[in-house]
Amino acid sequence: MKVLLINGSPRKNGNTGLALSEVAGALNAQGVETETISIGAKAVQGCIACNRCAELGRCIFQDELYNAVLDKLEAGIDGLVIGSPTYYAGPNGSLCALLDRLFYSASSRMKYKPAAAVAVCRRGGASATLDRLNKYFTINHMPVVPSQYWNIAHGLAPGDVLQDAEGLQTMRTLGKNMAWLLKALAHGGKYPDAEPVIRTNFIR
Repeated sequence: MKVLLINGSPRKNGNTGLALSEVAGALNAQGVETETISIGAKAVQGCIACNRCAELGRCIFQDELYNAVLDKLEAGIDGLVIGSPTYYAGPNGSLCALLDRLFYSASSRMKYKPAAAVAVCRRGGASATLDRLNKYFTINHMPVVPSQYWNIAHGLAPGDVLQDAEGLQTMRTLGKNMAWLLKALAHGGKYPDAEPVIRTNFIR
């Protein structure tokens, strides 16, 4: 079993990275392999609604970050965890630019995979960050993995999150719960039959 973690912070080893490391450690302790991809500090191309992905099976843009994540999805993952710092009560814009393209062009590679979002904030706004990230999962039939509290950790300066004992415990519990769900699915879990997709446009 393997879980891919995406660090949506430009700081690879910042507080978001530390929170995700706590999740990964709990997964590893349960025998689940993990790998983390950090989006870094380079500009990230957003979706331009060209719909070429419907023909190509992937985004038309060939940037390194998108390709790295797509390669991991195509190699096969069992779960996904996405973490982000909180900017103006929302996720990092670069992360959303990546996820918009990824979920629009490669949703089939993630469908029905258990997923979770992690938000790190100085003080507030993390609930809105989680709400935005969780919507990527719920539109794609992905079970959202719970913890003992909202998946939030607090910190401003690098390393501050290590002082948030409750936040770190929440991350560990998230990792344990994801491992439990992955194992339950592996032992007889069956995806439900899906109805043909209905799309209703309200502009005539």
